[in-house]
Amino acid sequence: MPTLEGALEKAPSFMTFEAARPLGVSRDETRRRPRSQPSAPDAATEGVDMPKLIENPTRILFFTGKGGVGKTSSACATAVGLADAGKRVLLVSTDPASNLDEVLGVRLAGTPTAVPAVRGLFALNIDPEQAARDYRERVVGPYRGVLPAAAIASMEEQLSGACTVEIAAFDEFSKLLGDRAATAAFDHVVFDTAPTGHTLRLLELPAAWTSFIDANVGGTSCLGPLSGLDAQKGWYAASNAALRDGAQTTLILVARPEPSSLAEAERTRAELSQLGIGNLRLIVNGVFHAADASDATAVAMAARGRAALDDLPPALRSLPRLDVPLLPFGLVGVVALRRMGTVGAAADAAPQPAAADFRGESIDALVDEIAAHGRGVVMAMGKGGVGKTTVAARIAAALARRGLRVTLTTTDPAAHVEDAARERPPTLHVTRIDPDLETRRYTEEVLATAGEGLDPQGRALLEEDLRSPCTEEIAVFRAFADTVAQGEEQFVVIDTAPTGHTLLLLDAAEAYHREVLRKPSGSPEAVRRLLPRLRDPSFTHILLITLPEATPIHEAMQLERDLARADIRPFAWVVNQSLTPLAVTDPVLRSRRAGEAPHLAELAGQAPRIALEAWRR
Repeated sequence: MPTLEGALEKAPSFMTFEAARPLGVSRDETRRRPRSQPSAPDAATEGVDMPKLIENPTRILFFTGKGGVGKTSSACATAVGLADAGKRVLLVSTDPASNLDEVLGVRLAGTPTAVPAVRGLFALNIDPEQAARDYRERVVGPYRGVLPAAAIASMEEQLSGACTVEIAAFDEFSKLLGDRAATAAFDHVVFDTAPTGHTLRLLELPAAWTSFIDANVGGTSCLGPLSGLDAQKGWYAASNAALRDGAQTTLILVARPEPSSLAEAERTRAELSQLGIGNLRLIVNGVFHAADASDATAVAMAARGRAALDDLPPALRSLPRLDVPLLPFGLVGVVALRRMGTVGAAADAAPQPAAADFRGESIDALVDEIAAHGRGVVMAMGKGGVGKTTVAARIAAALARRGLRVTLTTTDPAAHVEDAARERPPTLHVTRIDPDLETRRYTEEVLATAGEGLDPQGRALLEEDLRSPCTEEIAVFRAFADTVAQGEEQFVVIDTAPTGHTLLLLDAAEAYHREVLRKPSGSPEAVRRLLPRLRDPSFTHILLITLPEATPIHEAMQLERDLARADIRPFAWVVNQSLTPLAVTDPVLRSRRAGEAPHLAELAGQAPRIALEAWRR
């Protein structure tokens, strides 16, 4: 099996790099300009082995996988390596919870921004909220001053839901993917996609919306006049074609050497295969080899990784695969990204002093306080891959062992709660909000109520409206509200989706209740009472789950600020999978343990309650 070191090749020195040209400036014009002296970052790359994670890269590269597996660092390291090799590269994040800004050390926007430390590299974030605002204005703007104010308000209300946010962001994504002219200035376009469930939905949207536009005869949808969508139909068709063209597009599955992560990669591979996407590769990130046989934690960590790779599903095993070693440093900043692929980076662990003691609360102490309420909702929230599922399962089991009735459920499209709660007390019930099932239930309910008594033409129009992708969003929202309502009689522990999806779901509490309540199918009490329940600290206990690393902590801090704007306050923080409480001696783990100290100190200065969970197998 090839390793990262075996995949390296020498990059040309900076003197052979082509300077990045501004958008709209021709290559010939750029070449006529005097070449400036190399900046320090460029000079630093001369004679250095550059990371080459992808052999023979196609023009379009997608990085996808379960949250927290290293998609962003892999995408960024690949983009940096391509740019350092003289290519012009556009790096795009489609993740609603993007952290490209922090990893690259530059403030990004919705248009290509030059990365100062990497000549030839531009990056952008697709901002879903801004895209939605722009989309609403494109739809509503032409009617301002023409239609009555009440009609304008009705249109704006109809376009206020999370579905509009998603389709507007997709418009931006499809423009970059399907409109070759939009990225003609670049040799490569690298997409750092959102966690798997969101990504699969995004990839399915071109086909879903193309067929919906083709079949719709009423001229309207929950997104407003379909004429606006029809204008983008060419982008959707081109996006579909680009995704399936192996000569143009490569999709890289990123995983950790862990059973759940590899199982998610296999599920993604199977679903992508059904979508006709076949040019796939696999990166296994964070492969650890113990250097100190006397370190029990290191030996256990290495054994877990070997066992997971030994059980690699056959279809994944057949893909071109690259193993990237666990590194002793965090992958934030261009310097670290360049070191990600250099020979010996995994062994580059300088001697570290013992990390400062950090004493947090235990999860058991938090559970004791929660259990005293006798009922309510516990929500585990945070960046993908931080261990929300395992923490939620542990809390649910602990509550159930106290004799309390508990339901453990998830809103995550990439759910693994059943795996995390295999051994469970008899009072613990495990469920999942299944989007397909909830959509069928909701559709049947609307047809049985609003569809009753309609003539054939009216019923056909109603069925057509229910076929739009927005129906799934409303159905899942209804199920989420119903799940929260169960906390009136028992405990409900919710393993929420990764942060971006969760925020869309919580935003829906303000926006979707208008859409749901005006449906002829009724006005559910669970929807009306959702926000008051989420805002009641004696009923809902929000746990922000994070890792002792910069990006997940900063993202959780942003989530805390977003929740505050909705008047929702966290109950406590849980720092998961920490090496700080452990006496490690392996050089890589010792270096990573020391690296946790500044992040824990930063968090301690903000969060009043912190539980520290040690790494466990």
